[in-house]
Amino acid sequence: MSGSALYETFARAPLAFDHGEGTWLVTDKGERYLDFAGGIAVNSLGHGHPHLVAALTEQAAKLWHVSNLYEIPGQSRLGERLADATFADKVFFTNSGAEALECAIKTARRYHFVKGHPERFRVITFEGAFHGRTLATIAAGGQYKYLEGFGPKVEGFDQVGFDDIDAAEKAITPETAAILIEPVQGEGGIRPVPTQSLKRLRQLCDQHGLLLIYDEVQCGIGRTGKLFAHEWSGVAPDIMAIAKGIGGGFPMGACLATDEAAVGMTAGVHGTTFGGNPLAMAVGNAVLDVVLEEGFLEDVQRKALLMKQGLAAIADEFPDVIEDIRGTGLMLGLKCAMPNTKVNMALRDQHLLAVPAGDNVIRLLPPLTVTDAEIHEALNRIRAGAKGLADAIAVAAAK
Repeated sequence: MSGSALYETFARAPLAFDHGEGTWLVTDKGERYLDFAGGIAVNSLGHGHPHLVAALTEQAAKLWHVSNLYEIPGQSRLGERLADATFADKVFFTNSGAEALECAIKTARRYHFVKGHPERFRVITFEGAFHGRTLATIAAGGQYKYLEGFGPKVEGFDQVGFDDIDAAEKAITPETAAILIEPVQGEGGIRPVPTQSLKRLRQLCDQHGLLLIYDEVQCGIGRTGKLFAHEWSGVAPDIMAIAKGIGGGFPMGACLATDEAAVGMTAGVHGTTFGGNPLAMAVGNAVLDVVLEEGFLEDVQRKALLMKQGLAAIADEFPDVIEDIRGTGLMLGLKCAMPNTKVNMALRDQHLLAVPAGDNVIRLLPPLTVTDAEIHEALNRIRAGAKGLADAIAVAAAK
């Protein structure tokens, strides 16, 4: 269905969607699917949210693109709102999460350069990380399947085991500039980093003059029930990359930093043609309008508990299919007892969309606007899928 004119880089499901309605996607044949994939945590407010549609269409009728040669009022407004709601003082807007990570890495390196330490350019990262698909960010992620065939790995990244803070401390050298970590790994299998580990990383950075960088591309913008996942720990970074949910489906990202961390990012040292365009800024501001409404994030937390309790009951009932439930907020994972591809197919057969991840996990990433009724419907479909797989195991064992 994809066609011969496209790069063959995606193993696509044989589905094409015509339109979306909140938590639902409708195929070109009229079949309805409950969307707990969320465009891989992108559609934070579901499909066709009226406030986002109005913001985009209103801006589209006025002005699409002017470039960063000129003032863009929407950038100033969204930047100030993000700064007011976070640790940050400065914001740089990008088109994607990978670009936001590139900016974060460059910000950290440039910081040490202007402080008189150009030798400090290395970044410590963690096993299972996913930071993007550019040459620098695949080097940061360190996964061989993404590095293979693209020439020498970009220099400057030292990887240690997931949550191995002792190893991270040992990896610090006079060339180390920063430590980069996802507070909750998404691609790596919905693995939250313990609060104590983030506290130790903050202490190490302060002790050694390093910058702490968070990648909240997937776990940010309300996904865990706080605006950003690290808020649960109370441990602030110096730099943070965000994307996905802030655009609600429109491609955009941002790099946030303190005044001190951004001291080297002066005129001409970094740039973007499309980043921060008026369309993206209109949508980003609209997303914040909703997510920052009083009670919204508390309701995400409530719905997350409802969903997690329901998933735990299913895991207890079908241990041959689901080993464990992981995650926090509406960023949940099914640790599978059989290949996650089989479980994902069983869920799709139930017209429920989810996302495979590392460590044999299935990600469940519904819109933050999902209703209680839709959560119950999803649980019913997950249970039906798990029952079908468990019954097949029992039949095979009886032969």
